[in-house]
Amino acid sequence: GKLGRYPPWPGKIVNPPKDLKKPRGKKCFFVKFFGTEDHAWIKVEQLKPYHPHKEEMIKINKGKRFQQAVDAVEEFLKKTKGKDQASSHNSSEEKNRCNSSEERSKQSADEEKHKGSLSEGKLKKGTGEGKKRVSSVSSERGSKSPLKRAQDQSPRKRGRPPKDEKDLTIPESSTVKRVMTGTVAGFKWPPSVSEPVKDSDPHFHHFLLSQTEKPAVCYQAITKKLKVCEEETGSTSIQAADSTAVNGSITPTDKKIGFLGLGLMGSGIVSNLLKMGHTVTVWNRTAEKCDLFIQEGARLGRTPAEVVSTCDITFACVSDPKAAKDLVLGPSGVLQGIRPGKCYVDMSTVDADTVTELAQVIVSRGGRFLEAPVSGNQQLSNDGMLVILAAGDRGLYEDCSSCFQAMGKTSFFLGEVGNAAKMMLIVNMVQGSFMATIAEGLTLAQVTGQSQQTLLDILNQGQLASIFLDQKCQNILQGNFKPDFYLKYIQKDLRLAIALGDSVNHPTPMAAAANEVYKRAKALDQSDNDMSAVYRAYIH
Repeated sequence: GKLGRYPPWPGKIVNPPKDLKKPRGKKCFFVKFFGTEDHAWIKVEQLKPYHPHKEEMIKINKGKRFQQAVDAVEEFLKKTKGKDQASSHNSSEEKNRCNSSEERSKQSADEEKHKGSLSEGKLKKGTGEGKKRVSSVSSERGSKSPLKRAQDQSPRKRGRPPKDEKDLTIPESSTVKRVMTGTVAGFKWPPSVSEPVKDSDPHFHHFLLSQTEKPAVCYQAITKKLKVCEEETGSTSIQAADSTAVNGSITPTDKKIGFLGLGLMGSGIVSNLLKMGHTVTVWNRTAEKCDLFIQEGARLGRTPAEVVSTCDITFACVSDPKAAKDLVLGPSGVLQGIRPGKCYVDMSTVDADTVTELAQVIVSRGGRFLEAPVSGNQQLSNDGMLVILAAGDRGLYEDCSSCFQAMGKTSFFLGEVGNAAKMMLIVNMVQGSFMATIAEGLTLAQVTGQSQQTLLDILNQGQLASIFLDQKCQNILQGNFKPDFYLKYIQKDLRLAIALGDSVNHPTPMAAAANEVYKRAKALDQSDNDMSAVYRAYIH
């Protein structure tokens, strides 16, 4: 399993072992999960009362172990019911509490503080009444998610409740001891935001592009996952909710899915589609790559045309414009399988002209077309944490909802065909240029007698600190250039981004300089290594 893809799980706050240190940062409690021997430190804002969300939890979790956990909660509540009733000071909201013998003496003060005010206090933030509750859990700068996002990459066994406090992303609750559940399912969002896409995962969020009269482009939410807030400038921005998927909350589409291209990105995508219950038929130019997915339950397609003709929606993820065109227009290609109503989603990173041409030929045969290039790498693909940039057929975008939820953490709908290609090239242009700059800095440090590790430590303490910076520097320091994003593909994206600039007479000198360095790295036989191998262009 992967981080964040877990059902909600009931637990209770208990006293931690004396020798166990409390995590630094936000206030948190030590939680024991019912039905298991698992414990974890959970942040205050990640707790939710059990009773109001019990039915919702049971609906989306059918597993035997989860039912055992619920039974354990009910048994626990029966034992403590007498104690709760004996307390004349308990409000109706406090009946959910578990006043066990393990309670700290400090708690009595906390209880007095919260009596009678839960409906107006922090708990109200989890009931969907008013916008104020969302902003209270957003970041100080107002630019991050109102709910903390779980992005740790560490894998865990599937079906077990989350152990890490980061895994539970729940609206703020009171500081009293209570039976709680670890999920965002059931968290009600402001009524000002429109209804969600059918069968939407509560933790995946969509954005729709809407052009306004203001110079800034803004995104209009199409699910309840987003909070619209007016900035001082008057432009509208979005704060997105937690973006990890919880296993069981995605209802897979009943449409037959096809997938063409099982490279670094495609492999992870197909694996996640299968795990989330989709019916998938796969094809790859080198057929042996299909074997693993056949074992996981996929069907085998003999040609792209066959896959398209037997499936409702066919996705493709190939290397470059030539490969994308050959796949559609070549012998036994996609186009030969297209007939009215068939859907084709191209996830390849290509130029706008290529994707527009492909859209035209697909639509001319009565097919429906969506471009949906993805931002990410092999690790993020495997983790189902890609960012999907889509454009084209809006209805098809919505039909792909469960697929996008399975493979990604966020999707953006950007309007007409070509917009996603342009945006994707700009994103990768920035990323590729930054990678070349990192390599340049590390090699300059080395030749001037400075410690590369110390440079990384300094950068990680500053405003440039990021997962990308740290991972790529670690690759270089360890000499590990196993591909997470092929160097040849980032060079291709830089080339296409420069051409995009040329088409509108816009200067791209930084990208042009970076492109030359990647070309040098390719000449040094680094094409099939990770993009971080651009480092080697500086040491020859």
